[in-house]
Amino acid sequence: MSESSNPKAPYPVPPPSSSSSSSSSSKSGSRNGIPSSAKYHNNNNVNPAETVNPDAATLRDQWKYAIRQYAKWYSHAWGTAIFAGVTFFALGWLIKGGNPIPSFHSPPPHDDTHAHKDNKPTTP
Repeated sequence: MSESSNPKAPYPVPPPSSSSSSSSSSKSGSRNGIPSSAKYHNNNNVNPAETVNPDAATLRDQWKYAIRQYAKWYSHAWGTAIFAGVTFFALGWLIKGGNPIPSFHSPPPHDDTHAHKDNKPTTP
């Protein structure tokens, strides 16, 4: 890189177009010589590709950091899900006044009023 180049502009900037070519390019959907498909492209925010691969130690450190971040996010997600489940269960318990999960209820008590102890009809 030469000393006279601008460090803030990593890519060459096209020269400004003349007024006659800018009027024709504006009709075709481009702005200042930039096609309309690239209108959101900003040279100041470009993240250029690496020119060389990083050494093994750097890659190892980056990989370890990524694993730690993933493990942290994963455990936070599970903790949040468990907390939300317990919270909704408790909220259901408070609203219903009892166990909100019907499968955990004990069977209803057996009503003996309809059952006969003996099969003989009663006579007056």
